[in-house]
Amino acid sequence: MDETLFTSIDNYCERTGPEFWSEPLNAVTNLSFVIAGIVGIVLCRRYGADRFALFLSWWAIVIGVCSGLFHTFANGVTLYADVLPIIGFILLLNWYVLTRFLGTSAVMALCILAAFYVVTGALVAFTPDGLREATNGTIGYLPALLGLLFFGGWLSRRDHPAAAYMFWAAGVFVVSAFFRSIDMALCTSLPIGTHFLWHTLNGVLLGVLLAGAARYGGKRPTVQS
Repeated sequence: MDETLFTSIDNYCERTGPEFWSEPLNAVTNLSFVIAGIVGIVLCRRYGADRFALFLSWWAIVIGVCSGLFHTFANGVTLYADVLPIIGFILLLNWYVLTRFLGTSAVMALCILAAFYVVTGALVAFTPDGLREATNGTIGYLPALLGLLFFGGWLSRRDHPAAAYMFWAAGVFVVSAFFRSIDMALCTSLPIGTHFLWHTLNGVLLGVLLAGAARYGGKRPTVQS
């Protein structure tokens, strides 16, 4: 077994050591994802959204739990538990936008997602190391932001009301990414860091997206070739 997977990770200003409760704010603010998921569940039931929208809401709760594990037991194993649910949510949400809101077929949706993330992933891969360091690694989330703008723009061209939710989420994301980027840079002047604001605002972001899915996820458009 790879012992490095269990080596303590210290990537955030607030963490003071390998102990369980070394990132209290970073850990507790993962409740924002749980709250977003609960709000999504309530809205899905109110608006009669489909099961996939409800599934996304439960998935947001999983993100909160897994991220909470990482910010209490910070090691290589819990890092995967933190990152993979987030990646899954991004892909599933965009799948939902394509198939439910835009009416593309499953095969077309897979092709679009594959092409989009190959291109945006390449942009991140070729990012200069200086920019990566300057953003505290936050540049790695660029595909998620571009996804909100691209698919939101597509919805807007179709005059779909869910476009506004995508754009609002993108705006929140820009602010949350800023706070993630400056976390380590402010350690000397602000020992608690700013990563907890990344969590808090991303909980708001997920809440906005889930509200859009719940509000407009009850009717399936005609599938287009």
